[in-house]
Amino acid sequence: MAAPLADEALDQLFREARTQYVWRPEPLPEGTLEALYDLLKLGPTSANCSPARFLFCQSPEAKARLAACALDANRPKILGAPVTVIIGMDLAFHERLPELFPHTDARSWFAGNPELIRETAFRNASLQGAYLIMAARALGLDCGPMSGFDKAAVDAAFWAGTTVETNFLCAIGHGTGENVFPRAPRLPFAEACRIL
Repeated sequence: MAAPLADEALDQLFREARTQYVWRPEPLPEGTLEALYDLLKLGPTSANCSPARFLFCQSPEAKARLAACALDANRPKILGAPVTVIIGMDLAFHERLPELFPHTDARSWFAGNPELIRETAFRNASLQGAYLIMAARALGLDCGPMSGFDKAAVDAAFWAGTTVETNFLCAIGHGTGENVFPRAPRLPFAEACRIL
């Protein structure tokens, strides 16, 4: 691999990046969401299973429908952001493994094992949601990931009749910096890590 990223890039991705709550109103340029997906899809998942599915709620109608499923505190974030993404997990992801992981019969690892399917889908879709955040930051965008919604209502409103369930939401755009809290503490290495 190449040399480590410059401090400026690390600041943009991690050190200076903050969860945003209030958004500038301008829409994202055309092609931004495609560019975002083209980056995030390259992040690794187990057996290249790629179970995440993304609904980019950009129209006023889609944002209003999603906001109706959210807690009161999250509604203005969804309505104010240019886009809020529903990160879902496809519980039939294994059906695509012959295409995505063709060197072995990986589909057979999951067929008939709903617990393994759900565990694998949740883990890897969560990874892909994190890749979405990092890809957005790499493209100069801000993010506002959130829980605080009625999962059953989001599933019914957006994924009905599919094999996809909601994992979490993430607003994307350019934040104003308003209402951003001082950075909360993080656990130090000695408390969160062990070298064995």
